[in-house]
Amino acid sequence: MENNFKVYIYEDGDPKTFYQTPRKLTGKYASEGYFFQNIRESRFRTLDPDQAHLFFIPISCHKMRGKGTSYDNMTIIVQSYVEGLISKYPYWNRTLGADHFFVTCHDVGVRATEGLPLLVKNSIRAVCSPSYDVGFIPHKDIALPQVLQPFALPAGGNDIENRTVLGFWAGHRNSKIRVILARVWENDTELDISNNRISRAEGHLVYQKRFYRIILSNYYDLPFNDILDWRKFAVVLKESDVYQLKEILKRIPHAEFVALHNNLVKLCVRASSTNSHSEEDGERTIIKKEKDGWNINFSSQKPATPLLDTINYPLHMKNLSIQDLEQLAAELRADIVHTVSNIGGHLSSNLGVVELSVALHHVFSTPEDKIIWDVGHQAYPHKILTGRRSRMHTIRKTSGLAGFPKRDESVHDAFGAGHSSTSISAGLGMAVARDLLGKNNSVISVIGDGAMTAGQAYEAMNNAGFLDANMIIILNDNKQVSLPTATLDGPATPVGALSRNLSKIQASTKFRKLREAAKTITKQIGGQTHQVAAKVDEYARGMVSGSGSTFFEELGLYYIGPVDGHNIEDLVQIFENVKAMPAPGPILIHIVTEKGKGYPPAEAASDKMHGVVKFDPPSGQQFKQKSSTLTYTQYFAESLIKEAEIDNKIVAIHAAMGGGTGLNYFQKQFPDRCFDTGIAEQHAVTFAAGLAAEGLKPFCAIYSSFLQRGYDQVVHDVDLQKLPVRFALDRAGLVGADGPTHCGAFDITYMACLPNMVVMAPSDETELMHMGRIMLEGSRVAILGYGSVVQQCLQAAQMLKAQDISVTVADARFCKPLDTDLIKLLAKEHEFLITVEEGSIGGFGSHVSQYLSITGILDGPLKWRAMMLPDRYIEHGAPQDQAEEAGLSSKHIVATILSLLDRPKEAFLFK
Repeated sequence: MENNFKVYIYEDGDPKTFYQTPRKLTGKYASEGYFFQNIRESRFRTLDPDQAHLFFIPISCHKMRGKGTSYDNMTIIVQSYVEGLISKYPYWNRTLGADHFFVTCHDVGVRATEGLPLLVKNSIRAVCSPSYDVGFIPHKDIALPQVLQPFALPAGGNDIENRTVLGFWAGHRNSKIRVILARVWENDTELDISNNRISRAEGHLVYQKRFYRIILSNYYDLPFNDILDWRKFAVVLKESDVYQLKEILKRIPHAEFVALHNNLVKLCVRASSTNSHSEEDGERTIIKKEKDGWNINFSSQKPATPLLDTINYPLHMKNLSIQDLEQLAAELRADIVHTVSNIGGHLSSNLGVVELSVALHHVFSTPEDKIIWDVGHQAYPHKILTGRRSRMHTIRKTSGLAGFPKRDESVHDAFGAGHSSTSISAGLGMAVARDLLGKNNSVISVIGDGAMTAGQAYEAMNNAGFLDANMIIILNDNKQVSLPTATLDGPATPVGALSRNLSKIQASTKFRKLREAAKTITKQIGGQTHQVAAKVDEYARGMVSGSGSTFFEELGLYYIGPVDGHNIEDLVQIFENVKAMPAPGPILIHIVTEKGKGYPPAEAASDKMHGVVKFDPPSGQQFKQKSSTLTYTQYFAESLIKEAEIDNKIVAIHAAMGGGTGLNYFQKQFPDRCFDTGIAEQHAVTFAAGLAAEGLKPFCAIYSSFLQRGYDQVVHDVDLQKLPVRFALDRAGLVGADGPTHCGAFDITYMACLPNMVVMAPSDETELMHMGRIMLEGSRVAILGYGSVVQQCLQAAQMLKAQDISVTVADARFCKPLDTDLIKLLAKEHEFLITVEEGSIGGFGSHVSQYLSITGILDGPLKWRAMMLPDRYIEHGAPQDQAEEAGLSSKHIVATILSLLDRPKEAFLFK
C-alpha cells in the first residue's frame, strides 16, 4: 500500500487560517494537528499531483475558531479557498471533488462546512469524534478518533490479577454524564471516585484499579468500525443504559476484564507503531503482482486496497488499464474474503465472478445498461463496485444490504433475484421494451451456477432466438449443476443430458482449436469480417456436431466461447466487440470459471464454502456453533431413513437441494432411491406423481418458496388425481437472512385450499416424528398455535403468568383436516380464542374462522382473533427481528391478549 497509495497536499493558503506548519499538539482539537503532521511526514505523501490518488485540503477550522471567527465567516473563508483551488488547479474538476478530503474536529468543522454543497456532497469529510446532532452524515462522512496527546503505554500500576477495586474517572470534557454519575456515586462504597476534573487518566493511575472504557454509542459513528471492533477493548452502551452502568460492570467476569485490558494494550502498541513497518507486515493480507498473476497472502487483517478504495461507482473504472483492472480484481477478491470472513454469507460463487464483474462494469455503463444476475448470490462484487462497499458488513442483516440484487436497494440492480433461471426471461423483456421505446442500451443476463438445469432458461432462450432480440447472455460455466451446501462431501455431479452437453462444450479439444480462428476474427468484428467469422463458425460446428454448441445455435443464439472467465483482457475485448456489433441478435458468451477462484480453501472445497458462517481467512476454518440438538432438517432426514429401512417403497426427491433438505443423508443410505432433479421443481413434482402412480411412496422435499414454481403440477398432477405424494416443505415461515425471496409465507394458504391435501406443521422435532394437544391449561383465554410459532405462544404464556393471567396453549398440528374436537373444546371452555401462525392471510386462521362461522360458534359469546403475517413482505434480518417486524413475537401475543382483557395500558408496554 505504501508504494502505491499517494496523497497530494495543497500548499496554498494563509498560515493563520490553513495548515502549513504543524499545529501544537494539545487540547481537544489536537487531532487536526496530529493528522496534518503525520500526513506531511508519511510515506503516503507525494509532491507530484499527477501521482496522487487523493488530494488533501488543509483547512483548519480550529485555527479559525481560535481567532474568534464566526461560523458564517468560516463558511465564507472555506468556500473562497476551495473555489480558488478549483480555478487554479485541474484536479477537482476531474472528479468533481470525489478524490478530495479534509480533516476537521467534531462540531466546529461540520457546522462551518454544512453550507457548502461542494464539500458536503462531493468531497470526503473526515470528522474527529463526530456526533449525528451536529450534521455528521453516517455512511458518507468518515469518523476519526479524538486524540488529546500521543498514545502512551502503561507505566507502573498493579498487576492485572490484583485489580479488585472498581474505579471511576469523572472527566468534564464533552460529557456531562460523567460529572452527573460522579455526583450520584459520590458516597458509593463499591466505587473509587477519582479526580472528576480531568478527561482522561494518565499511565500509572489508570493501571491501579479496575477500569473499563465506556462508550455511549447512540449518536456517534465509532471511528474505523469497519476494521476495529470496539467491543473487544471497551464496553459499548446506549445512553438509556447508563443508569445500570455499575451493575453491568460488576457482572463482567474477571476473565473478560483481562481480555479487554490486554486488547487495549495491543491497540495502543499498534497505534504507536503505525509509522514503522516492523513485525506487523507479517500479519497483513498481502496482495502482490507475480509472473503468473496476482497472488494474495490471506490473513485476518483488513487488506490494503488502494485501487479499490478509489472506486465508488463504475464510472470510476472507465479509464483503468488492463493492468489496473487486474489489480482491482485482486483487491476486490481480498476484500470479499475479508468481509465474508467477519459476517458470513455466500463466498465461493462471488469469488468465481470477480473478473467477470470487473470486466462488465468496465465495458458497460450501469444503470443505463442492464446487468441481470441470475439467482443473485454471486452479486457481492457487483454491489461493491456500485456504491455499496461501505455497507457490505451489513449484508443479510436487519436493515442492512440484501443478500441478492434488489431493485429498491440500488438503481444498478436492474432486476431482483433469489430464485434461479429468471435472468434470460427478464433480460429478454427489457430488450424488447428497449426497442419499443426507441432506446439503445445493452442488456446482459448472467446465468450459471446451477441455473441452467431449469426449464425456464431454455424457454427464454428459445423465445429470444425467435424474437431475434439484441441481448447478451453470459453462461457462467463453473461446473456446478446443483446448488451445493455445507453438508455435501464433494461437488455435485451432472443430473441430466443438458448438463453433460455443457461439459462437452468446455472439454472438446477439436471445438476449441477449430473455433480459435473464429474467436480471433470475432475480436476484430466490423464490416464483412462478421460474415467471415460466421463461415468459420459454421465449419467448426459441423465438425463437432453433437458437442453441445449447435444446441444454442439451433435456438437462434450466436455462440462465442468457451472463454477463460478469469482473463480480464479477453473478457474486456470480447465485451467491447460484442457491444459495438450492429443488431447482432441474441448472443451467448460461454465463459469458464472456477468457483472459489483465488482463495485456496474455497478452491479446494468450493461446495463447502458456497454459503459460510464466520471463518478464519488463512485456514478457511469456519467458526460453527455446536448445537446440542439436531435441526428440523436433520430430524426429518433421520426419520425418513428409519421409515425407508422398513419400507422399501419409500423414495425421496429434491430439486438441487440435497444438503438444504437433509436428503443428502438419505442419498448416502439409499443411493438408488434418492433423486436430484436439478433446479426443476415442476418436473420434480410430476416425477413424484409418476412414482406414486406406480405404487411407490415418494417424499418430495423442496423449499417452501421454491415449490411455488411447481404449484400447477401440485394441483393438476397430484391433488386432482389423488396421488399420495408427501411434500416436506423446508424453510417454511420466516427464514431470516435470506429474506422475502426465500420466505415460506404462503404454503399453508396454497396447500390447504386443495380438496385432497392433508396439511400439518410440527411445532418441534417431537411433533415431526408423531402427530392437536393441549400443552398448557388455563382459563378465559386460549391460544391455538400452528407450527413452530407454538414456542412463542408458550413464552407468551410464561410472561402472562407474571401478570397473574393464566392462559391455555394448544398445538393445532393440523390445518387440514382441522382438529374440530379440539377447537370446540377450546371455544366452549374459554371466552377468547386466538389463533397464531407464521403464515400469510388465508391460512390456518382462515380455516378455523370458517369452521367457527359454519358451526355457529361465532354466534355465541366467544371472541376470536387471528394473528398471522401482515399483508406485505418481511425484509431480511435476524429471525427475532423479523418476528418483531411481523408482530408475531411473544411480546405481541401478550399485548393482543391484554387488549382483549381490556388492559390497554399494560398491553402498550409490550408493543
